[in-house]
Formats: sequence, structure tokens, C-alpha cells
Amino acid sequence: MRHSPLPVQVMRLDHGADLPLPEYASAHASGADLLAAVDEPVTLQPGERTLVPSGIAVAVPEGYEAQVRPRSGLAAKQGVTVLNTPGTIDADYRGEIKVILINLGGEPVTLERGDRIAQLVVAPVTRVLWEPTEQLSDTERGDGGLGSTGVRPSS
Repeated sequence: MRHSPLPVQVMRLDHGADLPLPEYASAHASGADLLAAVDEPVTLQPGERTLVPSGIAVAVPEGYEAQVRPRSGLAAKQGVTVLNTPGTIDADYRGEIKVILINLGGEPVTLERGDRIAQLVVAPVTRVLWEPTEQLSDTERGDGGLGSTGVRPSS
């Protein structure tokens, strides 16, 4: 089933005026690529993090959020990922989208102007009404925490 695209206002900032707007790399991609709007190449040493400007600001419609996610190729090939993934852009934020990148690889990585650094996914937001209670319903797992379901599937 195809849905109509959701209109989202996007503004190029002065330092990103010559860069393309976010684009989907394939017909069924869920994330649009964010580009590095840096004036000079930026080199990330292993273990180093930096804030990379995208050169754009967006007006996410009420009832939605934009999520800044890593690009799988950048992570797999060079060890560079988004540090606070997914980064959330709320519907009331109007500032520049900046991406916190970290180099978890073993070699320095240089980012140049226009490089694809992250992807942006726009998704609906569900607001909840918190209902205080003295007891939660029982489940088979109960309060089993991290690792409580095991490493291997049950036979």
C-alpha cells in the first residue's frame, strides 16, 4: 500500500545553501540522507566525537518526530556512527539539525563537505496518558531484566 508523502518544510541555512536537500537513496528507503555542511574536511580520530552541521532546519509536523540514525555503510566500513542514536528532532524544534558522530573504528576517518553522514526518518509519535497503579499485570517474563530471555532461541 502506498501512502502520499508527508509535506515537511525544510530550510537551507547559509552554510548549506549549495548542498542538496535530504534525498532517499532508493525507492523504498525509510531514511533520507543528511549531508555534512562543513567548510573544511573534518578528521575523526579513533574514539573521537564531533558535532557535524547538516546545513538545514526542518519544521516537523505536529504528531511526528524526525529521528537521526546512523548510516549502516559508514558504521560497517569505517566504524563511524551517531552517538545519541536515534537523535530526536521534536515537532517544536526549529534549529539546525546537527549530528553527533563518533569514530569507533581503528583508523582516522575524514569527512568532507557533502558527505552522507546520517539518515533522517520521520515517524508518528504516540503520546500516552500515564495511569498510576499499585500493581502491574503479570506476564511470563515478569520483572526479568537484561539477558533474562537468554542467548539462544528455545527449542
